[in-house]
Amino acid sequence: MRHEFEAALLAGLSRRPRRIPCRFLYDSVGSALFERIAALDCYYPARAETALLAEAVPGVAAMVGPGARVVEPGAGAMRKSRQLLGALPDPAAYVPIDVAAGFMRDAARGLAAEMPNLAILPVVADFTRRFRLPAVATGAQPGPLVVFFPGSTIGNLAPPEATRFLARMAALVGRDGWVMVGVDPVRDRARLMAAYDDVHGVTAAFMRNLLVRANRECGADFRPDSFDHRVDWNPCHARVEHRLVCRRSHQVTLAGRRFNLRRGEAIEAEHCHKYSPAAFRRLAAAAGLRPAVTWLHQDGLFSLHLLRRG
Repeated sequence: MRHEFEAALLAGLSRRPRRIPCRFLYDSVGSALFERIAALDCYYPARAETALLAEAVPGVAAMVGPGARVVEPGAGAMRKSRQLLGALPDPAAYVPIDVAAGFMRDAARGLAAEMPNLAILPVVADFTRRFRLPAVATGAQPGPLVVFFPGSTIGNLAPPEATRFLARMAALVGRDGWVMVGVDPVRDRARLMAAYDDVHGVTAAFMRNLLVRANRECGADFRPDSFDHRVDWNPCHARVEHRLVCRRSHQVTLAGRRFNLRRGEAIEAEHCHKYSPAAFRRLAAAAGLRPAVTWLHQDGLFSLHLLRRG
């Protein structure tokens, strides 16, 4: 992972605009910071999705049936998977996938204590790339495969990347499986800014942790306190954009290379794309998935989509 991170840093700092892929936000520290963000009152997507899941999972359980093998890319703290797994009749296995190995394994131990009869098989991998599942999740089994992808994480992928990812998940689950995706729709700018640039500074710390991690793991010499966290809404691309902006000109050294960062220059850290239900269905259709059921939050704050191969 260190070699991959260093290569991504070198490539991202060499381009214009400079960019660090957002998947590197999620080391153990970053994952813990994100859980703090999700618990903030201003971060409406987490609360809206939790409420919507409570409404949706009984119907999902009835359609999926017994013996399901649930695969969750980007599992994090596994809070939402508890809602699904608790509703499914006799699930056969749960496969959380995450890049933050220590954080994921701690969460898996907590889930195992709550569900001792469930086979929990963590996989350390970047879900945006091809990953290998344990044999119990891919072999001939009586129950269907279910990809569970909550948290509006689909929005962290650019639309072409999101389409490719969904196509891979469609191929993974096959004709008898299911893909369930949480999607955050377009909201007014004020609400988005309050959610994605919290007054407590937790999101800013989450973003700056990219630079702290680069220093720790790759020997870079970023000065994280010399960067401001800036959030913008891009209506043309329907996305929230996170940047780290230099307060003053300075030089950063990484792997023997030097990068001159000017005052006011930005490093792009994350994009969060928003989709109306109709826009997401078009994205899913391009990946070969058709809607089975769509659930909408009563205030329009979130949508859940249960999909099958078309």
